[in-house]
Amino acid sequence: MPKGPQGQKRPADAIGCAVHVMRIATGEIIEELKDPSGKVRSGKAGSKARAEKLSQGERTAIAKKAAARRWG
Repeated sequence: MPKGPQGQKRPADAIGCAVHVMRIATGEIIEELKDPSGKVRSGKAGSKARAEKLSQGERTAIAKKAAARRWG
């Protein structure tokens, strides 16, 4: 049985999946998502702290380098 991004059980066939999505959309099934793990919260806090620490010029240089690697 396929699993969703947080380990939820999902139907394997297309029609079953469509019916499942319809039930979620109409409120027949309530899908409860897990709270983010400590790693996720820690990563977001660390990236925010890094962004506050960097100057505008440093952020621009990092973004240009990333764009060059991606598209260059």
